[in-house]
Amino acid sequence: MVEPYPLAERIWQLAYLYQEWYYWVTVIVMFLIHVGFCTYEVGVSRRKNVGHTLMKNAMLFPLIIFTFYIFGWWVYAAFSGPHWSTFLIPGQYPEIVDPADYAPWSPLMTTHMQDHFMLAFWAAFLLFSLTEGSILSGAVIERCRVGAFLLMSVFLGSFVWIWLASQAWSPWGWTVKYFGSHDAYASGIIHTIAGWYTLGVLINLGPRIGRFDEKGNPRDVPLHNQWLTCIGLFLIYTGFWGFYFACNIPTALAWDPTMEMSYWGTVNIYGNPTSNSAIGTNFLLSLTGGFMGGFFASKGNPFWIFSGGLAGVIAASAGNDLYHPMQAFLLGFITIPIIYKLHYWVEKRFKIDDAVGACAVHGYSGVLGLIYAGILLWGYPAGGGPLGFDELQGVTTPWGNFMLAVWEAGWAFLFGFGASWIFKKLGLLRVPPLVELAGLDIASPAVGEMYPYFPPYRPEDFSEIDKVQGIEAHRILLKAKQGSKPGRNLLLNINAYSKDTGRKDYLGVPSPEDLIKDAIRLQKEFEERGELRW
Repeated sequence: MVEPYPLAERIWQLAYLYQEWYYWVTVIVMFLIHVGFCTYEVGVSRRKNVGHTLMKNAMLFPLIIFTFYIFGWWVYAAFSGPHWSTFLIPGQYPEIVDPADYAPWSPLMTTHMQDHFMLAFWAAFLLFSLTEGSILSGAVIERCRVGAFLLMSVFLGSFVWIWLASQAWSPWGWTVKYFGSHDAYASGIIHTIAGWYTLGVLINLGPRIGRFDEKGNPRDVPLHNQWLTCIGLFLIYTGFWGFYFACNIPTALAWDPTMEMSYWGTVNIYGNPTSNSAIGTNFLLSLTGGFMGGFFASKGNPFWIFSGGLAGVIAASAGNDLYHPMQAFLLGFITIPIIYKLHYWVEKRFKIDDAVGACAVHGYSGVLGLIYAGILLWGYPAGGGPLGFDELQGVTTPWGNFMLAVWEAGWAFLFGFGASWIFKKLGLLRVPPLVELAGLDIASPAVGEMYPYFPPYRPEDFSEIDKVQGIEAHRILLKAKQGSKPGRNLLLNINAYSKDTGRKDYLGVPSPEDLIKDAIRLQKEFEERGELRW
């Protein structure tokens, strides 16, 4: 007769199975982040580009999923280790984390009855990777080529962020050991990296046609569907519940050799004790603070109220494992006016056309979140992990988190700028100006009209900007391409729209002459620099 398992071993087995189930539930919930991003971006994009915007984001899924399985997960293990040189030389500490176990040919990366945890943890990190690509996606809508965007997204989602995460988002990361960095829910690891990578891309990509006049004064570009944008952000909030819980390890045993005691329960990614109730409460309070801050900063603009809620969560995420709920609320509230002003200052000063405010909501909020956590959690354990709280890591420090913010933002910006610069020089970064003017959907026969059953509008129903984009632009494109079919009418009908108070000094929507002049100017510039490919 086979002896039954001892009770203690059965408890461990149940805990192990619970962890597997726990992570796959968070993965399902996190999927809503990407449903939300697709919805959100389609709402921001103008009607003539909504199909292109939707498919551009949707194609992130297969490419990042495939590449993250092939090499992204291996990068996380290969560049992990407690010595600073690991960011350059992979595989130095196989006794801590063996890169061979994370490679696609590893037995642990397939059906394995003795290890249920590896693939569950891979899936959680995969959804983080998809978030990186989606953050970039919104900022570059309406003028970026699909091929260039997808390759830059794969580079960001399957290498850049996970390479930086290996150094700072594990109990054995060298930034945790040497500097005491603390970023429990990825203010830096996800959002700072994606936001500053995006900023580097936007510098080379340039603004949309008509976004600035000849003197550099910004013009307003109305959203296609503000209601859809707000619903998308609500879905992103919902998915972020899964994101937060996926950053924790449930039913874990943490051991502190200095106090000769153990802790059984939930720990963060560094191995330090926390609880899901604590982070859930802080999530809600930081979201609430961001909502209120967005209302205060924008004087009630829906886009910034909802974006402010997301930015509030991001600003508190680095320390939401240990913050008091009122700290989380206040950090969410005070951050939004800061990033709101920064967004418009950068836009006007450097002519950056960030269609969804991704650099501000993710990049600037992420940096502030790291700085907040370094100050408010100064002296708290930076990392615990399998070797104990004191054997590997020290305590959280302000300089450690500031250093981490500079390190992540700097590398991300350089990678984003470098990748986009290469595509720009090859003439593969941006669509031709005349195609952009007519609409990316009409230039993509496989996409076509996304509203085929809408009744036709009379020309007098359209604003000036829509007349030129829907009528004059089609005529120019038809002439330029000598016989290509302009396709069905893609005109918008936006006569009244919500205007953000941050744009109170903006010029009105560009006239037909302004848009044509800007498109011709860009066409000539691209041709002269050899940056145009039909």
